[in-house]
Amino acid sequence: MKRWSDKLALILTTLWVGALWSIGFIAVQVLFNVLQHDKQMAGMLAGHMFTVVSYVGIVCAAYLIVYRLLQAGFSAFKQGFFWALLIMLLLTLAGEFGIQPILASLKAQALPADVMQSVFASRFRAWHGVASVAYLIECLLGLVLIFKLR
Repeated sequence: MKRWSDKLALILTTLWVGALWSIGFIAVQVLFNVLQHDKQMAGMLAGHMFTVVSYVGIVCAAYLIVYRLLQAGFSAFKQGFFWALLIMLLLTLAGEFGIQPILASLKAQALPADVMQSVFASRFRAWHGVASVAYLIECLLGLVLIFKLR
């Protein structure tokens, strides 16, 4: 029988990776398809969902890092799971506390116009692209977590 800490690690890994995939690849696509005529609203709602996923990821990563260090000690630093987890956490932190504020600032500077109809559109697209690539890498690293979780 697995210990409760092992079961919790499995649940939190599933929660985090599942949230990344379901929001990024399903929910946001549905939002933009349903709200075709209100891309600003779709973007705002997507942003809020990504923020929730970020905080879920931070909490999950905090537990999983402590769990793995307690389980494996310093040999955790030799494990692919640990490094994938750490990179995912760093990408989450960079996205939420680095890239998101830049995107929000560009939107605010564009007001009352939509940022995509402003002089800030190209910078917004560039930073949005950086955020998208970081999110994709995080989702792919989630596969590593799933395959390496023991």
